[in-house]
Parts: sequence; structure tokens; C-alpha cells
Amino acid sequence: MSDHVILLHGLWMRGFALSMLHRRLMEAGFRVHRFDYLSVAATQQRILDRLQARMAALAEEADAVHLVGHSLGGLLALRACRDDSLPPGRIVCLGSPLRGSAAARGFAAWGRGGEVLLGHNRELLEQGFERWDGPREVGVIAGRLPLGLGAMLGHFAGEHDGTVAVEETCLPGLADHCVVEVSHTGLLFSPEVARRVAEFLRHGRFPPAV
Repeated sequence: MSDHVILLHGLWMRGFALSMLHRRLMEAGFRVHRFDYLSVAATQQRILDRLQARMAALAEEADAVHLVGHSLGGLLALRACRDDSLPPGRIVCLGSPLRGSAAARGFAAWGRGGEVLLGHNRELLEQGFERWDGPREVGVIAGRLPLGLGAMLGHFAGEHDGTVAVEETCLPGLADHCVVEVSHTGLLFSPEVARRVAEFLRHGRFPPAV
């Protein structure tokens, strides 16, 4: 049976934003599901509980349940999969600030208004992780086309996708990491990104650049 893939959107988004990536991964042979959640209003624990329950249910139908998360979605995927009792599978993070987001910290510096915009996942967005030592192989695709809201909030160190710096996507313990010429939102629409996601989910490595 084909592996299952659960797609997780990012902050201030909903599941429909993942439609193009959904279609391309289905064409690549996966059974794909969009996980919709309230990125600001829902508590992190509620999101994680729902996600883990969904993974467990899908595990009855396939050998692997993979996760693909855009931005905040990638952070939540890692947080959910620190538990080794979940079904096997891999994780791909698209433009996720795994080491913490300077843009999120910029929003928080606005005071209460900025904190409200980040919601219950504020701490995760601001701080990220120190390293990944969970049971799943994790790959990250970062963008370096500097178009986005974050670019107006402050200075990024080095290359960035307009919202997240490439450096912020790098984390000790990753299985693989690559950079493509797209913006933060563009990661969801790029055929090259979809091809690289499918390759990592199958083999645990990204294909060489063409």
C-alpha cells in the first residue's frame, strides 16, 4: 500500500493553502491528507493531540505515515514526533525556523498586539529547538528568494526567503538540508520543492540539484 502523508500549514494559514503540494504528492503516488488547525487560537497541546491521533489512525492502513510541514507546521511536526510510540515515517520541513524565528521575535517585541498575532505557539516559533534527536529522519528545504513580510521587520543574517533565514532552518541532527530559489510562500507552489519532498519521503535524502 502507498504511504500516507499528512501536510501541515503554517502560521495564519489554513489547509487550502496546501492544495498544489497536495496534488503533486498524490501524483507522485502518496496518499495525502491536509491537517487543518487554528494556528493562533488553538493550544499547542490540542493541535498535537489531534495530529498524533490522526497519525495513529492512518497507521492501520499503511506501513508509514510521513509529515510535511510548512513553517510553523514543521515545528509542530517535530514536536509531535519526539514520541517514539508513533508509527514510522519521515518528516520534511519547508522553510521552518527550527532554531527560532527572528521575525517572530520582532512581532513579539511589539508588545501585547504582537504576542496575540503569534498565539499559543509563540514560544515554539521564537525559540525553536537546540537539536533533533527524535526517532524520525528529518529533511529541510529552505528558500532564498527574499520576498515576504518578514523582510520588512528587520535584518536577516545571510540568505532568507523573506520570512525565515536559511540559517534558522539548520539544526543539528537533520538527515538532509537543501536550499532552493523560492520565497517562503513559494515553497508551497514550486514543482521542484514537491519533487524533492517526494524523494526524501521515499529515500531519506534529497536528490542532487539539476
